[in-house]
Amino acid sequence: MRDIRIHDTLSGAPKLVEPRERRQVGIYACGPTVYGRVHVGNARPFVVFALLKRYLEHEGYEVTLVENVTDVNDKIYDAARKAGMASGDLAAQMTAHYTADTDRLGLGRPDHEPRAAESVEGIVDLIGVLIDSGHAYAAGGDVYFRVASFDGYGKLSNRPQEEMEQGEGDDAAVLKESPRDFALWKAHKDGEDTSWPAPWGKGRPGWHIECSAMAEELLGADFEIHGGGSDLVFPHHENEIAQTEAARARPLARIWMHNGMVQIGTDKMAKSQGNIRLLHGALDEHGRDALVMYFVAGHYRQPIAFSGDALEEAGRAVDRVRELCRRLEPRGGEPQALAEHAERFFDALADDFNTPAARAVMFEWISEANRRIDTGERLAPGALADMLYALGLEGLLDARADEADPEAERLLAEREQARAVRDFARADRLREELGARGYEVRDTSEGARLMRGG
Repeated sequence: MRDIRIHDTLSGAPKLVEPRERRQVGIYACGPTVYGRVHVGNARPFVVFALLKRYLEHEGYEVTLVENVTDVNDKIYDAARKAGMASGDLAAQMTAHYTADTDRLGLGRPDHEPRAAESVEGIVDLIGVLIDSGHAYAAGGDVYFRVASFDGYGKLSNRPQEEMEQGEGDDAAVLKESPRDFALWKAHKDGEDTSWPAPWGKGRPGWHIECSAMAEELLGADFEIHGGGSDLVFPHHENEIAQTEAARARPLARIWMHNGMVQIGTDKMAKSQGNIRLLHGALDEHGRDALVMYFVAGHYRQPIAFSGDALEEAGRAVDRVRELCRRLEPRGGEPQALAEHAERFFDALADDFNTPAARAVMFEWISEANRRIDTGERLAPGALADMLYALGLEGLLDARADEADPEAERLLAEREQARAVRDFARADRLREELGARGYEVRDTSEGARLMRGG
């Protein structure tokens, strides 16, 4: 079992993964707020932590991955009001879309996906502990965390005090003892169609307390890894640390692991920026293999640029793997020199989950395998199977299954002819017919291609 180190945002340094109990690792990653379809930026943490789980399991750990769904939030109320829907109905609809869209990534589901609306009892209990201990106070039906009561506030983000405004709106300012205090509970307001009873008044949870309560309920305090996007360091994760440590007198998590943002130009991809690329659309256009290859090409901690060119390049990398897989034998030998690549591959992942370095080693294996096959050797997948699984690309081993049957090729040719004469209705019908046969049509810079659906 390797020593595995992950960069810890709290300490600012790599930190050894050290389970509380032998070989058991708990990971909590903050999931989406479900007021719209998820975009490619939302998918990055889903991919990062799904693959981290795979790697830790390869190293012999038993991993419990928890990713929440925030289904009680101001943004959901606002979006539901604009759509003329009940907020619960909108949240349920968008949660179903989120599940379906991320299922198409082919990486499996987290072990638990708690929803805030189903966790209110535990949230109320945690808020009660904070009030009783003097770390929180009720005001006008709201409840706020008293930041001045917690000496360690700011240790995660290291922001100056003057930059620690919570951004909760001017309507809360008159109720707070300090602008830095943040909401644990929000009193029911006109126009909000969902609320719960609590000792301090009817209302709903604040965002930050939801995650503290759900993480503790499923993983206990002091669990191994808390993850999420770097945009959550402040205020979300800063506040999680404060409220949990104040209530429990112990850390919430041992390692705070943050992924960089997906960017378009110099801006992060975000609904608030209006620059999003919806996940299901990207999957339709490029396919899951190219999207996963795109994600693993960048180090999780760094920003990653989103563009058509980047996805096309990822698609070419997928093609390179697929072509090699077509040349491999189902069974056969693997020279030790090739098997040793796997050690360097997994060593790279042990060093702060460096997927681009691991990916480079995998392509070294592919180059050497192609060279050996060219000289007449018969090679089996061997270590490549483990490497592909760790990167979420194991389906490429079934490359021969991707080869289209003659009838599908005929339908594709007819579709291209229809497109050439701008008969797009017929082209769409042919695409649907191919879909019914189990094929996706990918329109690439080299022309249309058929791939098995998935």
